[in-house]
Amino acid sequence: MKAEIVIGSGFGDEGKGLFTDYLSSRVEGSGCVVRFNGGAQAGHTVETSDGKRHVFSHFGSGSFNGSPTYLSSFFVCNPIVLLREREELSRMGITPRLYADPTCPVTTPYDIMINQIVEQTRGNKRHGSVGVGFGETLERQSYLPYALCLIDLISTNTLRQKLDAIRLNWVPFRLASLNVRNLEEKWQNLFSSEDIRERFIDDIARFLECITPAPLESLSAFDHLVFEGAQGLLLDQERGWFPHVTRSYTGLKNVLSLAEKIGLKAMDVYYATRSYATRHGAGPLPHELPHLPYDGIVDKTNKPNPYQGSLRFAWLDLDLFRDTVLRDLADSARRFDIRPHLAMSCVDQIKGSARYVVRGTMRRASPEAFLVQAKDAIGALDMLASYGPTRTTMQSGTGIGKRNDLSQPLNVVKDDNVTVKRDKPLLNKSGELFVDALA
Repeated sequence: MKAEIVIGSGFGDEGKGLFTDYLSSRVEGSGCVVRFNGGAQAGHTVETSDGKRHVFSHFGSGSFNGSPTYLSSFFVCNPIVLLREREELSRMGITPRLYADPTCPVTTPYDIMINQIVEQTRGNKRHGSVGVGFGETLERQSYLPYALCLIDLISTNTLRQKLDAIRLNWVPFRLASLNVRNLEEKWQNLFSSEDIRERFIDDIARFLECITPAPLESLSAFDHLVFEGAQGLLLDQERGWFPHVTRSYTGLKNVLSLAEKIGLKAMDVYYATRSYATRHGAGPLPHELPHLPYDGIVDKTNKPNPYQGSLRFAWLDLDLFRDTVLRDLADSARRFDIRPHLAMSCVDQIKGSARYVVRGTMRRASPEAFLVQAKDAIGALDMLASYGPTRTTMQSGTGIGKRNDLSQPLNVVKDDNVTVKRDKPLLNKSGELFVDALA
């Protein structure tokens, strides 16, 4: 069995959907996309050369290729969001096959409401949540009486009892623990509404019609697996920059846990980044810009919203990129054969020279030289580079573009007009951010 992994190296929005689409399109035989973390807050855009476009949330980004999706036990199902996404795909004439581990956690309307209430009360100290209840679901799952998994949805009576326990007991306990007092009347009415509960039970019935429970071992029926990650390494719940993180392991950790159970030993991992850095939501962003890094950049997916604000931009820091990726690769602990690759999107958006930061200094180079330097920074075997929004624009190899003779010196020069002050590395030995390094 061949296995490939797509992992975001930053704060998300690196092009993971595009690279998953490309890798799954190369499958010969039977392939499957495996979602190994995250949930409904993922937004992975895939466009095709014939004009199809979709932002994938639950369904894997290989769906346009006919690849089925497997939701692992680390994935949080949100029936409300999934049904909406399935309807969108159905209007495009696509009905993807969807399998899921019976122990997948399930988001309820009450998790979504708590998430939105709490994020609103934080004001300008928001954590950057998308507002779909992902973290709140996992918090509730840690309290066994209120845990809700896919397997619990089969019996309507059991489901109704679980939902009543959540809305009548868990919700007030959770809100009190978050110091949320004096709820607005509209929220009180929603939490007490039995109509909300019954409508969700109806949604669950439709949800169960489009998903097939399957144990992890069923993946052995496929010849090729593409593990599609959500968010990015700098949002990891243990290694990201707390509190602006996701409640998820965004790197190799979950994949290796799954791989061990199904006997996988060798895997190719593609660390994705744009040709610049982005962040959608609150939190630090090294070398943040008050403007676009290159003229003409248009992002159709990351629209401003009440919970994350607008997409933010910065120059890519190759030292931070290197350190973040190498820390993730260390998780393999010699138990697996992990082969790293670079996956860079938005190379076509570079106007003139690429600009990026190395050792605290702004550098300029040709796009080809920039790609090679990024590849070498993480010890990648080779690289994928996208020059547009579809997989048909993808180039691969050890050297990309016009510069294929790597024996020639690379055209990398220091930009004397811009310097970046840094007396310390961005990360300490524990992987935490040196806040003063961002000065």
